[in-house]
Amino acid sequence: MKIQLSDHFSYKKLLRFTFPSVLMMIFTSIYGVVDGFFVSNYVGKVSFAAVNFIMPFLMILGTFGFMFGTGGSALISKTMGEGDREKAKKIFSLIIYVSSAFSVIIAILGIIFIRPIATLLGANESMLNDCVTYGRIILIALPAYMLQFEFQSFFVTAGKPNLGLVVTVITGVSNMVLDALLVAVFSLGLKGAAIATAVSQYIGGVVPLVYFILPNKSLLRLGKTKYDNRALVKTCTNGVSELMSGISMSIVAMLYNAQLMKYAGEDGVAAYGVLMYVNMIFIAVFIGYSVGTAPVIGYHYGADNKPESKSILKKSLVLISIFSVAMVLLAEALAKPLAKIFVGYDKGLFDLTVGGFRIYSFAFLFSGIAIFGSSFFTALSNGLVSALISFMRTLVFQIIAVLVLPLIWGIDGIWISIVVAELMAAIVTAIFIAAKRKKYGY
Repeated sequence: MKIQLSDHFSYKKLLRFTFPSVLMMIFTSIYGVVDGFFVSNYVGKVSFAAVNFIMPFLMILGTFGFMFGTGGSALISKTMGEGDREKAKKIFSLIIYVSSAFSVIIAILGIIFIRPIATLLGANESMLNDCVTYGRIILIALPAYMLQFEFQSFFVTAGKPNLGLVVTVITGVSNMVLDALLVAVFSLGLKGAAIATAVSQYIGGVVPLVYFILPNKSLLRLGKTKYDNRALVKTCTNGVSELMSGISMSIVAMLYNAQLMKYAGEDGVAAYGVLMYVNMIFIAVFIGYSVGTAPVIGYHYGADNKPESKSILKKSLVLISIFSVAMVLLAEALAKPLAKIFVGYDKGLFDLTVGGFRIYSFAFLFSGIAIFGSSFFTALSNGLVSALISFMRTLVFQIIAVLVLPLIWGIDGIWISIVVAELMAAIVTAIFIAAKRKKYGY
């Protein structure tokens, strides 16, 4: 039986409804983990450290795609709701054309300045050439990478969310297969891993582009347009919270890498890379659940169904608490096996990774609360509170903790800082939920 947004949601129905979103997020994370596995095991820990060192910078550039996608989708949806589908198509076309031109420009600048940027970020001599090699190949695919992010939002707006999932799966599988072929079979090393990622990004960006150029059965299609500065400004302001969130996370990752280079050298950066890969899979559960529940929360808020809103919030907090405890127990049990998969070839690096993992895993007790809380207030159309929670979690608490705690506990202080930052974000989220209870009636 099909679940409707207007339904009353039991625990079982809530889990069934959010499961596809959780699965999609987990799958997206897994193929990134596979990429790291091949680099670490077939190329070496220095190259693995280099990839994780330069990746935050590359992610900042790619995050502009999120800004155009989420911001543009909000504007296009609103325009279609007003009954002007032709204008919506023109705005859609304008965003794709402008963002494509913008991405080409920043890709060229990135390719030219990648070496001084890597040096400025603190890459040592042994990692620098690998950072430049990997970065330049990935930057060649930046226009497609940004389009991939944009189309993930536009497929939903066009009424074709399942098609977006299919493209995501195809992109992920392509990356995995090409990694195995180019790195493990043909021994192309770091270049092979970069090419595999770049090709998969072109698939993720170009396939949707072709779909929207050709006649299709969706609500959107690329065609003629005209310059509309107001629409572009509205798109950017709508999507700026996603842009800032992505930039904040990347800046924090750069800071963690710099601190790890100071306290543990290349091994520290490599160990942090392993934790980030595993973290993506675990956090994907919280993100997927939050994305899945957002339309339900938004629907019942719009319908002024306060009892159901209260019920969903209560059930969500219970489920997230269960997920959180289960994840900590699972992470502690899998610390050694997961570390062995990535860095089992180096005992010192293995021990460092396991030690960090056992401390870091306690962050999962708190991270789900802030992730859900930010999504919860977005669904209630309170972008300010949502942005504040996200900003405090991804930037403020992380920076303060990673700068202060290593002075007290050294390398362990870096792992502890992640736990402390997530705890503080959970406390702030709880305060906002309690403070807004009367306003929203949950």
